[in-house]
Amino acid sequence: MPRPLTILPDPPPPPTAIGLIAGGGRLPFIVAEGLRRAGHPVHALGLVKQYEPGLPALCDSFREVGLFRVGSWGRLLSRIGVHHAIMVGKVDKARLMHDPLRVIRNLPDLRTIIAWYKYLRHDRRSHAVLAAVAEELGRSGVHLIDSTIPIGDHMADAGFMTTKPPTPEQRADVEFAWPLLTQILRMDIGQAIAVRERDVLAVEAVEGTDRMIERVGGICKATGWTLCKGARSGHDRRSDVPTVGVTTVKKLHENGGRCLALSAGDVIMVDKPQVIALADRLGVALVGVGPGTA
Repeated sequence: MPRPLTILPDPPPPPTAIGLIAGGGRLPFIVAEGLRRAGHPVHALGLVKQYEPGLPALCDSFREVGLFRVGSWGRLLSRIGVHHAIMVGKVDKARLMHDPLRVIRNLPDLRTIIAWYKYLRHDRRSHAVLAAVAEELGRSGVHLIDSTIPIGDHMADAGFMTTKPPTPEQRADVEFAWPLLTQILRMDIGQAIAVRERDVLAVEAVEGTDRMIERVGGICKATGWTLCKGARSGHDRRSDVPTVGVTTVKKLHENGGRCLALSAGDVIMVDKPQVIALADRLGVALVGVGPGTA
């Protein structure tokens, strides 16, 4: 069954403080910078062994927290008067498994255990995890908000984003693939599909976009295929927003892809100027698909 639409709380106006629950990667930096530019003090909780070392310097306050101690996240933010938060960043399971103190650092608190029993026994997909986290934070008076609000300038634009436009063949592939992608997204199968000459080469599943690209490279030896990536209508933007970055473009080019079509306004382009510049240099066409674009 398709998931229902999620109605998110309105973000508070500056100078209201915002909490940042941060995993790894560049995205927490970009969100913190965007919040500060908008006039929001940023009070961050860094997931232990996940957040990047430079992040605390961007924040007005910073605390390290256990990955499975969701109850403490809400209490810590609430105590300093923070009632709205954004949760972004990757969780690297390899880092977690190779931490010799992982049992101590990530011992679940009571609220996390209750949330797991209540929400996650039968469904551990990302949207179920998000619902459990949001529910537990809400018990402490902390509300998760749209993670893309402070980074509007890093969202995919409608139309051609690179100097090189898609070829007529690539545009035909986008037109062919987009209705299929819409159905795949609606059914929560994945966020991307790869096509060439109107043949479906691969559909993203649990492996993620980068590994899917590598899989396509092993299947399709010809260059010029197209990758389409998007978000379902009404996607819950509190977490797991579709994202691409410099690595995506590099892998796409290395594996024969020459066109990247993104849902305009729905996909985050981490370090967007660098992504576009690299795509231009490598000859990869970037196009944002909006109403009437494809």
